[in-house]
Amino acid sequence: MTRPCPGPLPVTSKPGWKAPPGSTDCHMHIFGPYHRYPLSPGRGYTPPEASIGMYLDMLNAIGFSRTVVVQPSIYGTDNAVTLDAVEAMGLDRARAVVVVDESFDLPALKAMSPRGACGVRFNAVSGNGTPLEQLEALGEKLAQLGWHLQLYAHAAELIALEDVLKRLPVPVVIDHMGGVLASEGGVDSAGFRALLRLLEAGAWAKLCGYRSSAGAPYRDVAEMARAMLRAAPERCVWGTDWPHPSMWPPLQVPDDGVLLDALGEWAPQEAQRQAILVDNPARLYGFGPPIRPA
Repeated sequence: MTRPCPGPLPVTSKPGWKAPPGSTDCHMHIFGPYHRYPLSPGRGYTPPEASIGMYLDMLNAIGFSRTVVVQPSIYGTDNAVTLDAVEAMGLDRARAVVVVDESFDLPALKAMSPRGACGVRFNAVSGNGTPLEQLEALGEKLAQLGWHLQLYAHAAELIALEDVLKRLPVPVVIDHMGGVLASEGGVDSAGFRALLRLLEAGAWAKLCGYRSSAGAPYRDVAEMARAMLRAAPERCVWGTDWPHPSMWPPLQVPDDGVLLDALGEWAPQEAQRQAILVDNPARLYGFGPPIRPA
């Protein structure tokens, strides 16, 4: 029996600053409804349902208009819930990062492009996905589609994979600050040094820092975030990771308004925020120019 975890907070606090038009949440998941999208028996946790409507309420609360739906491990390589969520929200505001393995041939991958798929995720933390041994083989396929490869791994795995990641023929997007924990050395750790080397070599990274932190207001990861922004200001993006699965007590489920306030402290300049939230995601995920209010 898998372990149940809490769902998202019912109310999102209002951030202390206003996000620019076209801001993109580059990392979130949809769970359910389970009668339509049954859970994978190989999953490592069981979350409550987290619907598109619930998510859009949160997105409106933080003032964002675009999103990237990331296939969660609880569904394995059945991407129906993720691709259907993009369809429901529309290609003008949503993209998908799917989970596949070597059984998916090029035509099968290509068929997902019109539905908003633009990347493949390798999840070495939660499992129930693509083996890391398939990184290079899938990287060759993704290069033919113009997709990127997204990696969620522990810091030790990031170190071990550094050379492989550098030679992949596709953009590499590193989740959750490379899995580096503030409590295990932060900016001084070998894992973070590997992350910086990858950024300097052309990788992208997500400033989703709460999993690296001891908790709100996440100041213990501020130095890491600022170092990442110095290394690759044009290749850092940000995401909520809503609905924040696998956060068991005593860990607290994050408030997405507080998460955005933390980003505001890491990137206090308007130009930085515009790059992280609008311009960088538009290039990575293929969004058009945002519609700006008159």
